[in-house]
Amino acid sequence: MTSRRKFLQLAGTTLAGSVTLVALTTGKGCRSREEGSRQGTIVTVSGSMDPKELKVALPHEHVLVDFIGADQVSRDRYDRNEAYQVILPHLRALHRLGCDSFVECTPAYLGRDPLLLERLARASGLHILTNTGYYGAANDQYVPAHAYRESPDELSARWVREWEEGIEDTGIFPGFMKIGVDAGPLSGIDRKLVIAAARTHLKTGLTIACHTGNGEAALEEMEVLKQEGVRGSALIWVHAQNAPDPDLHVHAAEQGVWVEFDGLRPDRIDAYLRRVQYMKEAGFLGNVLLSHDAGWYSVGEPEGGEYRPHDTLFTTFIPALNEAGFTNEEIQHMTVENPRRAFTVGIQAA
Repeated sequence: MTSRRKFLQLAGTTLAGSVTLVALTTGKGCRSREEGSRQGTIVTVSGSMDPKELKVALPHEHVLVDFIGADQVSRDRYDRNEAYQVILPHLRALHRLGCDSFVECTPAYLGRDPLLLERLARASGLHILTNTGYYGAANDQYVPAHAYRESPDELSARWVREWEEGIEDTGIFPGFMKIGVDAGPLSGIDRKLVIAAARTHLKTGLTIACHTGNGEAALEEMEVLKQEGVRGSALIWVHAQNAPDPDLHVHAAEQGVWVEFDGLRPDRIDAYLRRVQYMKEAGFLGNVLLSHDAGWYSVGEPEGGEYRPHDTLFTTFIPALNEAGFTNEEIQHMTVENPRRAFTVGIQAA
């Protein structure tokens, strides 16, 4: 616990006094209406902020998910007020642990709710990011029917429109893309989603966080990005911990890819320590992202079912990293500086 406190003090003092807000004030909080003004910023549900304002971030979490399928998903299936009451205590507890930024990775057609996120951000004190994009993993059951008919450019136009005009009629803008693919070789629809994401990135600068079924799929994603003229640094390899070969993580990092170990739980500490230690020894700690993939209010279950807290990084893993010889500066790199760079809007063209 002492090590965690020292780390959080370091993160806070290093960044104190460096805030420069660049958002424009509108009738619904601080939101940038000018696309150009959002380049070089981190875009949250409350508005654009200078990346230096981000202190400690969780880059892959969820607060609400609906697994009913793309053809039936609807906000009429849950009570937003009940969901808010269930979720808020967990986010406030996380904020008390020293986290200030929270990347909510639930995409459209799987339960994305920007207005709920905005309300939670105001009440919890967290900077919360939401996304654009479609989720092609889980055998494509969360891919809307129009995605099969449309070309990659037509899909990209939908996602670019959310970046330019906001999500639905909320005035809230996406801060990154969330897509998903099953294990490789990539199916036709999964490849289309990756191509659409690449083309969207080149128009918007939004980072691509891709749920990736296995290492083969990750290699294909990297190749598609290269073919589309996008650098690897535009890609977050979501669930990289599921690929058993650590040399594949190093290979991805060599291409500039963000390697995300995002299934932190108390019973997985040793396994995650080995993953991070390998990346450190290879010289690629600057490409590592850490998170829990935790939560969430599950639509359709009584009172949202069992909510898994977002706390293991702070209560268990940071002290374990210190005990394993990681310095506070190295931990800060993974939890502050890496997320800050990963989610800053900017075009990474090859």
